Amino acid sequence: AEYWADGPSSETPPGHWNVIANAASDALGSDLRIAGAGESVGRLEWDVKLYLALNGAVHDAAIEAWGLKGAYDSPRPISLIRYLGARGQLPLVPGLIERITAEATRPGGPMEALRGHEGELALRGWRGSPKDRLTQVGGVGWRLAADWIPYQLPPFVTPAFPAYVSGHSTFSRAAAEVLAAYTGSAFFPGGLYHSKIPAGGLKFEAGPSAEIDLQWATYFDAADQAGRSRLWGGIHIAADDLTGRRLGAECGRRAWALASELYAGRRD
Repeated sequence: AEYWADGPSSETPPGHWNVIANAASDALGSDLRIAGAGESVGRLEWDVKLYLALNGAVHDAAIEAWGLKGAYDSPRPISLIRYLGARGQLPLVPGLIERITAEATRPGGPMEALRGHEGELALRGWRGSPKDRLTQVGGVGWRLAADWIPYQLPPFVTPAFPAYVSGHSTFSRAAAEVLAAYTGSAFFPGGLYHSKIPAGGLKFEAGPSAEIDLQWATYFDAADQAGRSRLWGGIHIAADDLTGRRLGAECGRRAWALASELYAGRRD
């Protein structure tokens, strides 16, 4: 969730795919064959044509995604959970969503910190950023449903635009389509792309305790995880992700088709 967040002061979600594209290009070395065929081209020509297709695709993805956001004006999980939680209307799920009782808030009880809120709804989830994120862990525990927060830094305010569809999902699938077509393979060069998270490299809270090696075999694997990461972080729901992937796929394929015609001189 943190790796794909790409919030403020970052390269942004579509920019993240430019970083991935650059890494894939570097891994190919001098064997740069557009669509995986024909004679190899120089890095300058490769980059110019790659950036045209890739960023044309993610730009189209933005238009599609934000058009639907404006049309459907759907709420995000933070709004849904807080609103329904405050009204006591969330469905009860043992171990996840429960009504606060005097038994639970007794000294040493699982909801001791929620004493005084008996009768209200509590949700078990991430407790939020600790005071010292370098040495402390927010961890998982019970908190008021009306105060629930997604997994993100305090400055990462929930985006002030509707949820449906997920921009991350739409951008990522569009980019994956272009990169697979442009390189001539759905697989990353060498068959695997790595991004290593060092021990203590998290920013939202202390961790991880040991190095984590994130790996993806295909561009589509990475794109799917980018979309799912927004569910894991509590920013989106499944409908936002899955529809975004479908839209992104269409944007990517059409952008690649147009770029191919431009490369061949068949379009101005």
